[in-house]
Amino acid sequence: MKGWIAFWAILRKDVRTYYLKPPNISWGLIFPLAWTGMFFIRTGGGVEDILSLLPGVAAISILFGTTSMLAITVTFEKKGRSFERLLLAPIPLELLMLAKTAGAILFGVANACVPVIMAAFLADLSTVAWGGFAAAVFLVSVASTFLGLFIAVAVSEVFEAQTFSNFFRFPMIFLCGLFFPVENLPMLLQPLAWLLPLTYGADALHGAVHGGNRLPVALDLLILCAYCAGLFALSLFNIRRRWIA
Repeated sequence: MKGWIAFWAILRKDVRTYYLKPPNISWGLIFPLAWTGMFFIRTGGGVEDILSLLPGVAAISILFGTTSMLAITVTFEKKGRSFERLLLAPIPLELLMLAKTAGAILFGVANACVPVIMAAFLADLSTVAWGGFAAAVFLVSVASTFLGLFIAVAVSEVFEAQTFSNFFRFPMIFLCGLFFPVENLPMLLQPLAWLLPLTYGADALHGAVHGGNRLPVALDLLILCAYCAGLFALSLFNIRRRWIA
């Protein structure tokens, strides 16, 4: 029980200190709005085009939102040595890092809601499988957050984390089937695309929105869960090796 009290205390502190600040709230809204407006305007407002773009726009909003926030919360606190005091707290490291990442996961889910709300005014979303969509959004948020954690642990400065994040983020935009099928990529790049977690998240989102998935949605979600567990385990290993040892 004490561990979960500490979990909520850390989460509340991060939300109040970082996520509820006006610049972050405005950025969290403007960024997905800009992505959504850019792609939806490009389509001319066609219903089919909007449905085909919605999964990709939602995934991008999640990816950039979560990884950017983790670069701030974890790297900034490590540089300011406040993270070291958290490591001394009498709670398991796993629970501590879940508390530090929970805010970013919620931030990513909130970012994904922006394009969905905009699309609701432009297209009929009654055919969307909302259960699969919500599960995919949550797992993409978790996987992207743990990817951001893995990156933040590996560097010491915020600008380094942002730069390193772009090394993963921008290739994912083009390789993960967000806006065009993986099968349209050159043959040499297709195996690389299927190694990236966002490919399975995008496939599940496409399947939930318009049925354009290549794998069963349940399989996509299962693979995403494996990526989440793997990225979290790697992050914990690096924390123990670099910050505790």
